[in-house]
Amino acid sequence: MEERKDLAMRNQRNFSLEFKRRVVEELLSGESRPAQLCRRYNISSSILYHWKRQYSRGKFNNEPTEEGALRDRIEKLERLVGRLTLENEFLKRGLQNSISQSRRNGKSSRGGDASSALFAGGAGL
Repeated sequence: MEERKDLAMRNQRNFSLEFKRRVVEELLSGESRPAQLCRRYNISSSILYHWKRQYSRGKFNNEPTEEGALRDRIEKLERLVGRLTLENEFLKRGLQNSISQSRRNGKSSRGGDASSALFAGGAGL
C-alpha cells in the first residue's frame, strides 16, 4: 500500500506561478483555445479552468480582475453571515433557556414578564 502511495505522489506535477500565469494569459488573449493549451502543455481542462479562476482572483502575483475581487468579497461576506447566523441562533436558545428556567423557579419581574427581568440594568439588546 505504501508503495502505491509513492507512485501516486510521483505523478503529481508542480507548476510555477509564472508558468500558470503565462498559460492563463494565453487563454485569455484568445491566441489559443483551451483544448490546444491542454494538449500543448499536457494539462487537464479542469486544471486550466482552476488556474483561470485563481488568476481572476490575483493568486498569481497579478492584479485581481474586478470580477474576481467581487467574488472574493461575496465569499467573505457569506461566511460572515453564516457565522453571525449561528451566533444569533445560539444566543436565542440561551435566552429562551434562561427565560424558561427563571419561570420554573418562580422568578418574574415587576411586570410579570420574565424576559424583562433579564434585561434589567441596561443589559438589553
